[in-house]
Amino acid sequence: MTPRTANDADVRQATENDIAELVRLRAMLFENLGGDFFAPASGGDDWLDALATVLKEQLTTSADTGSDTVRILVVDGENGLAACGIGTIEQRLPGPHLRNGRIGQVIGVVTDPRSRRRGHSRRIVQGLLGWFRESDVARVDLYASTEGEPLYRDLGFTNHPDPSLYWRP
Repeated sequence: MTPRTANDADVRQATENDIAELVRLRAMLFENLGGDFFAPASGGDDWLDALATVLKEQLTTSADTGSDTVRILVVDGENGLAACGIGTIEQRLPGPHLRNGRIGQVIGVVTDPRSRRRGHSRRIVQGLLGWFRESDVARVDLYASTEGEPLYRDLGFTNHPDPSLYWRP
C-alpha cells in the first residue's frame, strides 16, 4: 500500500469531534486578516465559546434533521485539521438576476500554516461549489483575502456588481 501524501488527502464533512479544531482554525483566520473590520470589538475570547456552540448546533442539526443549509468541509492533517471551509445557503426572494433566490456563501476557508501550498483550500472550495450546484444555488458570494483571491478567481469568481456596505448596531 502506498502512503498517502498531503496532496491526495480526502476532503470530508466535519463532525462534532472536529469542533475544537474548527474553532482553532477560525481563530487563526481572524488573527491573520487584521485591519479595523476584523479587529475584535471587545478584545476578549468569549466569541470562541459562542462559535463552538453554533458549530455544534449546525453540525447536530444537519445530521439530525437532514437540513442542508450549512456544509463544513475539512481536510485532516497529521496533528489535527489541516484546513477547513464553510458553505451556507440562504433563501432570499427571487429576482431577474437571482432566479430562485438561493444564495450560497463561502465562509472561513483557512489552512494551517504547516499544511499550506498542498491544494487543501482548492479542494475544499471545489467541494463546496459542487454542493452549491447540487443544491440549485443561483449565486455564490465570498470575501477573499489578498492571499486567497487568486485561487477564487481561478475557480471562476469575479467582482461582484453590487456595491457592498455594512452596518453594525
